[in-house]
Amino acid sequence: MRPWLSLLAALFAGVAAANAAAAELRLEVDIPRMAVAEYHAPYLAFWLKHDDSGDIVPLGLWYDDQEKWLKDLRLWWRRTGRGQSRPYDGLTGATRRPGTHSVDFSELPALSDLPEGDYQLVVEAAREVGGREVVRLPFQWPATGNKTVRADGEQELGRVQLRLAP
Repeated sequence: MRPWLSLLAALFAGVAAANAAAAELRLEVDIPRMAVAEYHAPYLAFWLKHDDSGDIVPLGLWYDDQEKWLKDLRLWWRRTGRGQSRPYDGLTGATRRPGTHSVDFSELPALSDLPEGDYQLVVEAAREVGGREVVRLPFQWPATGNKTVRADGEQELGRVQLRLAP
């Protein structure tokens, strides 16, 4: 291959990667502190749902090694979870203790191919010896400017905030 041709290919690949990485989708989730006798950190699942087609894009999952409890994330399990196996699609990690936690989905390959349209970012939490809660954050993709969408949970989740940028 000619040197200038490989340089040109690398340049186009860099521009394409920069454009794909330019879109930002960050989430902040507040897990409230609870005064209960037996507390277990909640399992959380994150996914996108396209409003028109109903297509699901898995984004992430926070759980410990007890896969048998993943079914408690009922909505996630029915929509996408039972069709997956380890490693689960998206960003996975351990459960989180009470506090505010950030997760950046911007680098996920699924976002670079995401068709434009109206979406919901769905956050589902389930806790052993506890409750279950679902919070939905509506937004448009791709973002046309810096936007923040916020919702408040009632029990298992506190403030959930989505930050979008082009």
